[in-house]
Amino acid sequence: MTIVAKPGEKVTCPICGTHVAEAATVPAAKKILYWTDPMIPGYKAEGPGKSPMGMDLVPVYAEDAAALADSAPSPEGYAPVLLTPQKQQLIGVRTAVAQKRALTKTIRTAGRIAYDPELYQTEAEHLQSLKALAQAKAAGGAEGTEQAQRLVDSSRMKLRLLGLSQELIDEMADWDGPDKSLLLSDASGKVWLYVPVYEFELPLVAVGQTVSVEVPSATGKRFEGTIRSVDSVLDPATRSARVRAVLIDPDGALKPEMFVNASIAVTAGEALAIPEEAVFHTGTQDIVFVDKGQGLFEPRRVTLGVKADRFYEVKSGIVEGEAVVASGNFLIDSESRLKAALQGAAAPPEHQHGQ
Repeated sequence: MTIVAKPGEKVTCPICGTHVAEAATVPAAKKILYWTDPMIPGYKAEGPGKSPMGMDLVPVYAEDAAALADSAPSPEGYAPVLLTPQKQQLIGVRTAVAQKRALTKTIRTAGRIAYDPELYQTEAEHLQSLKALAQAKAAGGAEGTEQAQRLVDSSRMKLRLLGLSQELIDEMADWDGPDKSLLLSDASGKVWLYVPVYEFELPLVAVGQTVSVEVPSATGKRFEGTIRSVDSVLDPATRSARVRAVLIDPDGALKPEMFVNASIAVTAGEALAIPEEAVFHTGTQDIVFVDKGQGLFEPRRVTLGVKADRFYEVKSGIVEGEAVVASGNFLIDSESRLKAALQGAAAPPEHQHGQ
């Protein structure tokens, strides 16, 4: 039979007289400490009603106050924020979980198809110096060999300063002549691509990576190439280094000095990451808001690593599995700063002795 009981009431079965059923216990009432308007940080009232802004006051429970007290120290100029579910919905709060993911960064830049007479001439000089060195060694003269070696070293240094890698210079020993593709497209379809990469992105670029190229004048056409060298000297005006790649263009669509759009996809490995929109850059620190539950949002200072496509690597400040605010955090940031400012203004002055 069905036994009906009130909350907290013990009922004895009328048939067997022994079975005792206990209804669900009455949940303990949450203790209300005070009433507040979340739009007015620091405002407190003893009972329900309207705030000075005309908004309905909401209760602050002892559990919520304890959560605020137990939260980690806030970054300078910030304070934890309590938001009601209604207000979270109003400002469109959305969170994202910090988790490990494979990060891929795409470096996008504008490049050009090489037309480099200076490099062509220097290659010719280097090949001539190599030939002169071989002849001097065959002749057996120590003085002539030493002088020829100095010419080889000099032309080699000039090639390095023009941006060629050691490997490319070593390959030239087997060439019949300088690279004509530096001046015009030849029958092989090989062309050189020069692209500038900014200083902060250079650690991600390496010889052997693939470059993808699109040509504005040839809509829908894409070319793939391989990075062969990275300049060892930066351009002081742009703080960038020139990256050289070889493209294969069998149809001759790429002409010297033609501008192209280039992209380099770089795998940054697996790391703890959060969406880029979750981070506030203040100029002196990077801030995120961690959702601690029960409407509590805790500001945290984080240390960021590489910025991949739409994500930041996080090196410290949060741990895997924590939820950070990814949308609506602008208003949370404003309220956190305002609350910290009001708390600072309300703090008693430091004790000082007169002189």
